[in-house]
Amino acid sequence: MKFSRSDFPQDFLFAAATSSYQIEGHGFGGAGQTHWDTFAATPGNVVRAEHGAIACDHYHRWEEDLGLMQAMGLDAYRFSTSWARVMPEGRGAVNADGLDFYDRLVDGMLARGLKPMATLYHWELPSALADKGGWANPDIAHWLADFATVIMEKIGDRVFSAAPINEPWCVAWLSHFLGGHAPGLRDIRAAAHAMHHVLTAHGRSVEAMRALGVQNLGAVCNFEDVYPADDSVAAQKAAQTYEGIYNRFFVGGLFNGSYPQDVLDGLEPYLPKGWDKDFDLIQQPLDWFGINYYTCKRVASDSGPWPSTKEVEGPLPKTQMDWEIKPDGLEHILTWLSKNYTGALPLYVTENGMANPDVVGQDDVARIDYLDAHLAAARRAMDQGAPLAGYTFWSLLDNYEWALGYEKRFGLVHVDFETLQRTPKASYHAIRDALCR
Repeated sequence: MKFSRSDFPQDFLFAAATSSYQIEGHGFGGAGQTHWDTFAATPGNVVRAEHGAIACDHYHRWEEDLGLMQAMGLDAYRFSTSWARVMPEGRGAVNADGLDFYDRLVDGMLARGLKPMATLYHWELPSALADKGGWANPDIAHWLADFATVIMEKIGDRVFSAAPINEPWCVAWLSHFLGGHAPGLRDIRAAAHAMHHVLTAHGRSVEAMRALGVQNLGAVCNFEDVYPADDSVAAQKAAQTYEGIYNRFFVGGLFNGSYPQDVLDGLEPYLPKGWDKDFDLIQQPLDWFGINYYTCKRVASDSGPWPSTKEVEGPLPKTQMDWEIKPDGLEHILTWLSKNYTGALPLYVTENGMANPDVVGQDDVARIDYLDAHLAAARRAMDQGAPLAGYTFWSLLDNYEWALGYEKRFGLVHVDFETLQRTPKASYHAIRDALCR
């Protein structure tokens, strides 16, 4: 790789990320059912109806996986906790085996010199709470805060950082309007409620963790670099609407105490009653902000109802996800955020990586090039004043890629999903060598 550790400040953190349902194996250790289990069991939702019952079996192989990160020379590990593993019904009774698993996991990170970067929720809602309306129910803010209290009473004294929710856009819009993720709804009212409640749940959970004395709390949103598909006024308006929903809605709530008017023009009739009174809760003080970035989007106008947008294929090289590779989009997002929303707040790239149809024994040159180019973009953003404090590779392991099953391989480590054997890829070795320089 072209980059080396010495290209970044001495205290800059390099990490890898995973999420609980994608790697742990949800069929173990007393975990309760989640809406992803039922989503995957419904024909047509997931490639080959694949599910997370075994996944990468990280629940049993966590020591090996932590060892891979230690040998790689990483500074930190961004992991998520499973709500349904700790509280199988989402509320009430606590599964001691689930708590003990995360207790051992955090101790294992510390023993190997890895800073634990915790995310409370990465998309696997307990089914019992989905039955009560899930993210469309305003009570979910209290439910998540209660889970935050339970899990952080166990591990909060040892984590380096914590964030309540990974990628609100995916939790709300992708899952409740586009129908691509569990619960698979296509309902603008449910989507509007979920978009607001994901932020009130964030606020309540930050409050709960601060009450326990947990330090270094943040938020993590995903972003895309958005362009109109052509020079027409209609395409420019469509791109602005798309970008408002994807990039500006959630950071507007978190940092400005408001939602962008161009999104409210279409969404406000469906937002929950009294939504505009919740921004004091949503704007809990943060210690850092995380950016997940993978690609850009080109948007055209569509004749359908609001938001009247459609994605158009672009000309750049693409990953296995068919996402365009646009590294300078990361530079743009980092500088745009720091200038318009986050100011001097420390920023972290909390996910960045690519899916590639990797085969054991073949060099994954495309991933090495992708990461090198994005690290260079991050460095350019820092040179322009973006206060970037760390960079996280997605993902440590090939894993369960949600509705796409096990086809798309994002890992720095290849996983044979029959034998579960781990084999570090060329990108793993390249990063290890770069971090030694």
